[in-house]
Amino acid sequence: MITKFFRDRTEAGRFLAGKLSEYAGRPDVIVLALPRGGVPVAYEVAEALHAPLDVFVVRKLGVPGYEELAMGAIASGGVRVMNERVVNYLDISQGTIEIVTNREKRELERREQLYRGPRPPVSLRGRTVIIVDDGMATGSTMRAAVQALRQQQPTKIIVAVPVGARETCNTFRSEVDTMCVCAITPEPFDGVGLWYRDFSQTTDEEVRDLLARVAENQTRRVA
Repeated sequence: MITKFFRDRTEAGRFLAGKLSEYAGRPDVIVLALPRGGVPVAYEVAEALHAPLDVFVVRKLGVPGYEELAMGAIASGGVRVMNERVVNYLDISQGTIEIVTNREKRELERREQLYRGPRPPVSLRGRTVIIVDDGMATGSTMRAAVQALRQQQPTKIIVAVPVGARETCNTFRSEVDTMCVCAITPEPFDGVGLWYRDFSQTTDEEVRDLLARVAENQTRRVA
């Protein structure tokens, strides 16, 4: 029988923040959350580190007819990364790529507008970026996010999750320019949600509220 490790994402975020305490109070640090489930976790991390928080939206580019198979991904900041092996093997035309990209771009922009409103994305160049999700199984979404982040030239990228599959976490740790903090790596893993007593879906309203709260707290600290 599996013992649930975290009560909810709030508790998981506080636990994860304890593993990142060396980054507290550093002006170059920014915390990015993969919405929606990563936002409550990242909120606790950002608050503990006294760091700004923003969302980093990633949309998979699925192969038409086989949408679960990713031929690439787009992310916040107008970044697109392609899986050339899939594209070449399936002989996917540039026209098809553009059609799928434009569709997913509309959804990405809708979500960014919903979550961020008129605020532009924060520049990541020269920053230490801590990118947070509520867990990591295969790591495909996080991998796309990291690839996109690299194009924005941060000084350091730190992948941080409360719980992750050990093999996936080890894969990220082996990448030269990416640090990975997986607070716990239970085996057998069997899925992120199994390690939370409450793994209910995070709503868009919760995302907006948490982003607004951390921005208000940042302003109060500066004042």
